Amino acid sequence: MFGNPSIITRIAVGKAAGLALGAIGFGVLQFTLPDVDAFLPWAVLLWYTTLGAIIGVYGVIAWHPILQLPLPWWVRAPLIGGWMNCLIVLFAHDTLEAVLASLLTGVNGSASPFWFVAEGAVAGVVIGFFATRFGGEGKHTLDGMQA
Repeated sequence: MFGNPSIITRIAVGKAAGLALGAIGFGVLQFTLPDVDAFLPWAVLLWYTTLGAIIGVYGVIAWHPILQLPLPWWVRAPLIGGWMNCLIVLFAHDTLEAVLASLLTGVNGSASPFWFVAEGAVAGVVIGFFATRFGGEGKHTLDGMQA
């Protein structure tokens, strides 16, 4: 089933891994902070599913075109995950800061929403591992796309 490298498989596995991570975040938010805005758990669920799709698509790029260096999944995936979560922190800084402050009451110095950047990098590694393991990487993942 997963023998041939395929971009479609990469995207599907990336979305499935992102959905699993998003479901964990959904559950954590629902059970630890029941009074949080109702849209936030759904946003987390959909965000990580989308992040999985993005990491799946970028599996085609295994060579950096400008620096002429290899770009393996374990470099590419955490960079994408960290960058995408950095964008979320920049756009929703106040909301994430309030969520972390209520989640981490009594812990000094840990309520910075920029911890989500590191979380995105870790999520990127997990998603990238599964997408590469089952879908391959590099330009040859596009070979089945020519009709």
